[in-house]
Amino acid sequence: MGLDQRIQELQSNADKTSLTICVHTFGDLTYVSPVVFLYLLKECYVHGTCKATKKFRALQHQVHHVLCNSPQPGPASFVIRCLVVLPILELYREGFSHLIISALCRFLKQAVIDTRDTLIAKCLATRLFIHIVRGVIDHDERIVVKILEVFDVRLTDIEEMICQLKPNSDHRFDAAKSFVEQYIFKLIESQSYMTAVSLLKHFSIRQSGESFLHQMMQNNQSRAAEKWATFMGRPMLCVLVQEYVDRNMLKNAYDTIKKNNLEKEFPDVYHKCKESSLKSLAEKACWDVAERKTYGDRQLLEYLVYLAMEAGYSEKVDELCGRYSLGGFLKAKVPEANLLQRRYLQLNELVVGDVVWVDEADGLCEATYHIENCKVVGIDCEWKPNYVKGSKPNRVSIMQIASDKMVFIVDLIKLYEDVPHVLDDCLSRILQSPRILKLGYNFQCDTKQLAHSYGELKCFKQYEMLLDIQNVFREPRGGLSGLAEKILGVALNKTRRNSDWEQRPLSQNQLEYAALDAAVLVHIFAHVRNHSHPSNVPEGHEKIEWKSHIVCQRDKPKKSKKESVNNKECEPAATHEHKQSS
Repeated sequence: MGLDQRIQELQSNADKTSLTICVHTFGDLTYVSPVVFLYLLKECYVHGTCKATKKFRALQHQVHHVLCNSPQPGPASFVIRCLVVLPILELYREGFSHLIISALCRFLKQAVIDTRDTLIAKCLATRLFIHIVRGVIDHDERIVVKILEVFDVRLTDIEEMICQLKPNSDHRFDAAKSFVEQYIFKLIESQSYMTAVSLLKHFSIRQSGESFLHQMMQNNQSRAAEKWATFMGRPMLCVLVQEYVDRNMLKNAYDTIKKNNLEKEFPDVYHKCKESSLKSLAEKACWDVAERKTYGDRQLLEYLVYLAMEAGYSEKVDELCGRYSLGGFLKAKVPEANLLQRRYLQLNELVVGDVVWVDEADGLCEATYHIENCKVVGIDCEWKPNYVKGSKPNRVSIMQIASDKMVFIVDLIKLYEDVPHVLDDCLSRILQSPRILKLGYNFQCDTKQLAHSYGELKCFKQYEMLLDIQNVFREPRGGLSGLAEKILGVALNKTRRNSDWEQRPLSQNQLEYAALDAAVLVHIFAHVRNHSHPSNVPEGHEKIEWKSHIVCQRDKPKKSKKESVNNKECEPAATHEHKQSS
């Protein structure tokens, strides 16, 4: 027997022995001291072979069960006695403290409460808290909060325990309160604001005011500040909202206003927050979601119209004005001049030929013949967004294929319904051709969506000669639009990316948008190719390597449901995440 094998056998026997001892001892805690219990717990943890998180959960479950096995003088008091001696384990102190307290909480929810055990545990917990505050016993401050909450230790309990520890002293309730406040003040000095707030709330101490809230906000502790303000009540919540507004934290202000029904106190702020939310959605081209978020409020609808005007989305302006009769509203908000004057890339700057809509077999065959004679084409896809989390993504609606002269927009939905075999054959000749370089941007997302939409077709199971332009650049920022601006000097207008791509016929603006996304890839690649040879690289430009990024892609075996296309990185909303990043 080899040395390694012998070591493994000895380790296995040691694990079995420890496990046998632990199981036997855990079976009856009547005569097991907390020290022995913790030692055995440590042995189980150390000799466990699974990952730390799984070991923690398994031991938590085990401790929850063994608390039923007659620990003396009772489950709650036994846990407190364990917490008293836990610091001797040093490295395991914090983790095991959380473990046994959480196990006790589960146990107490299901077991019949023993009043005597509860009273003993509270007394022991109070004494433990006092020793921790005085530095006699070392425990993490988060454990302190848990001890006080789980065992319901109050100021009156602390006062009685102080009197027991110093019977000759004349202690009053204020002395216990002062004792606790001094500890909380030290926590505040060390900027442990969340723990300090938890203790103030637990002991119902309300002396601190606005200055404490401002201090937490200055130290970027907004969660602790919100917890404190909620405890203090409506006036302090109003101070918090104003703090958020002053710091331009409108999302936090909006959430606090909505959660605490403060709309009447902050009508302007509430509306401003709503407008900020609409603007964020508009910037992501989530116009349908933004429209629903207005809830029919005329002022918000008017603001959404102006956002569409700013974006140059004229058909959305007409659509909203017509739907909500907004033709005669006053122009209270003037669109920013720089946004209105911003120039976007136009289709006629990239395509000298036609944009051809393909929805019949003959047209598809003609388009395929043209594309097969091209060396490089740009490919992109569009589908109707679905903003309902967890819902099934919509089918890919169209595929745009652009050469340096023409753009073909293929109606996948109609061709799949009418002539699936012709569609499969033609797209296979294009997508699987080793002679045609296919350009895309984050094309992996498109290929997954295509396979999900039309899984029966062979054309979407294999691709040859793919080049994802995104992978050529080290730091692609702003998506395809940002890349176009960086390379060609002009950005793409992405306001229509999340429109209804299943409507027929598509609007002229939709057709131009779709065609641009494919055509711009060919022009960006021309720049990439021109800068791939050292002799042609202008001063200040780096050589661009692109050939090593060309890949072939074949259909992989089906994954489990958890890894299916419904949960992939380009799921809406974002079903159009790759479009949003573009």
